[in-house]
Amino acid sequence: MGMGSDSAAFPFPSTTITSPRFCNPISHRRIFSDVAEDVTVSVDGQSFLLHKFPLVSQCGRVRKMVVDSKDPDLLKLELVNVPGGAFAFELAAKFCYGSNFEITTANVAHLRCVAEYLEMTEDYQEENLIFRTETYLNEFVLKNLDKSLEVLCKCDGLDPTVEEVGLVDRCVDAIAMNASKEQLVSGLAHLECHVGSGKLHMHSQDWWVEDLSALRIDHYRRVIAAMRRTGVRPESIGTSITHYAQTSLKGVERRHVWDSGPFVGDDQRMIVETLIDLLATENITTVTLSFLFGMLRMAIEVDASLDCRIEVEKRIGLQLEMASLDDLLIPSTQTSDSMFDVDTVHRILVNFLQRINEDDSGELSPCGYDSEGLKSPSHSSILKVGRLMDGYLAEIAPDPYLKLQKFMALIELLPDYARIVDDGLYRAIDIFLKAHPSLTESECKKLCKLIDCQKLSQDASSHAAQNDRLPIQMVVRVLYFEQLRLKSSFSGGGSGGCGDGGLSQRFVCNSGVPSSCVSPQRDNYASLRRENRELKLEISRMRVRLTELEREQGLMKQQGMRGGDGRAGEHGRAFLASLSRGFGRISMFGGPAAEEKRRRKKSSRSSQGSEGKKNRRRQKASFAYD
Repeated sequence: MGMGSDSAAFPFPSTTITSPRFCNPISHRRIFSDVAEDVTVSVDGQSFLLHKFPLVSQCGRVRKMVVDSKDPDLLKLELVNVPGGAFAFELAAKFCYGSNFEITTANVAHLRCVAEYLEMTEDYQEENLIFRTETYLNEFVLKNLDKSLEVLCKCDGLDPTVEEVGLVDRCVDAIAMNASKEQLVSGLAHLECHVGSGKLHMHSQDWWVEDLSALRIDHYRRVIAAMRRTGVRPESIGTSITHYAQTSLKGVERRHVWDSGPFVGDDQRMIVETLIDLLATENITTVTLSFLFGMLRMAIEVDASLDCRIEVEKRIGLQLEMASLDDLLIPSTQTSDSMFDVDTVHRILVNFLQRINEDDSGELSPCGYDSEGLKSPSHSSILKVGRLMDGYLAEIAPDPYLKLQKFMALIELLPDYARIVDDGLYRAIDIFLKAHPSLTESECKKLCKLIDCQKLSQDASSHAAQNDRLPIQMVVRVLYFEQLRLKSSFSGGGSGGCGDGGLSQRFVCNSGVPSSCVSPQRDNYASLRRENRELKLEISRMRVRLTELEREQGLMKQQGMRGGDGRAGEHGRAFLASLSRGFGRISMFGGPAAEEKRRRKKSSRSSQGSEGKKNRRRQKASFAYD
């Protein structure tokens, strides 16, 4: 059931007087064939040849105009600002002549307004046009939801008279009241009781949701506010707002970054701002997250006010953990900026973190790893957002126009405990380094410092150790923590967890990387500790060598020696080769390998080295980001 055609009509009795005929401004035809006309009424450039008596006897305005003219032979009257124009005046003239026509939902608003304009009250004739239209409104229109909707739609163009007579307010209240009644009746009619479960299920369809989309935006806003006051379900109101936006904004085309100039009118901007304001003022929380992202994109397209955009961003921030990667990929409308609107995503993330802080109320520890925090809903949400943001960073990283400051600001915004492992962050940073080869060495160092090498998985560490895009300092850190990881797998087995294992053991537990704890024999433990000390000493030598290389490279740059670059390159390659040898030595650690090493003779060590190289090549292939 929707806004149907008029079924109820209000007929006027016929009289012996012939109906007046409409005359266009070019050809003025006589209304009566037997009685000559004595006045010409002009309305909006169109002329009606009429008689004074039927008009003066029922229209107070016409009577005053005739009396004020003091001309008994007045031949012409001009009416200005007639609500409804020539169409409404013709209907009123027919009523004055007693013609038989019907009041319907299509013309009652025009008749009521023109009757008010012409002052067709009971002072001049009983059951005048105002009385007849009010009777029809009260008995047929305001008691029915779809008829009230149709009459409200017909109020367009009748301002300000339609507001003065209170027709809009009465239709708005009638729509809200009837919708509330229908909701209650429909819910009771479809109330089903499941005997087995004892649960009540209510099924009702709000047919008026789609019909409200035909209203003007200012009328629609008043209807929604009235529905909220009368107790209409928020779910129905949210569905109505969604449908209204889809219907009224479907013609707005997306503007690309290369487009310029005007692309949308003020009407679409007013619709977007009004709908967003309705969500805020009426406290509608039942709309979907995809709809909120759609409204945010539309607000950007139509250049809505900043307050509207901030309101939508706050609502999205309340449920960011349920968003998808496609939702965050908002195109940028600035021609000189990046391809994606990173600033908007940054503000959404700020709103999400504010909500997390309010929910936690100081219960979480700063590191976020206390026992209660790991099980809390807020910690689960922030982990989901952490994975979501890692995917978003990887999507925007290839953009050559993306500035390093914006990229780093998104990374630094999330706390450390938002990521259990940093593999996704490492992948995004590696893509950014590949897409921005013009970054300076200091910028690369600042960016790579955001990666926690302790949180990299074994595959990610293997890839990072051989990644020539990374600074040498990070490669050293990766190798160092990989050595600590291997050490903890042996020395931490007896303690059974993260109890007293020191830094390496705390890393293994907190980072979420599964520790392959073993229980070595007592006679093997001393040899393992000795070899670990040797490796630690070797890494220290590497650090000293690295410092020497950096000092030598700085001297070459100051002197401006051309051939110095080649010599530094040779030193760098030699140093990386030593790092690779050190990493190969670390990779050979393991329970079975160490045992085999002790059992076999020195002549068989070469075969073990070749086998270790094969293993390292397989690890390298399993974590390829390029």
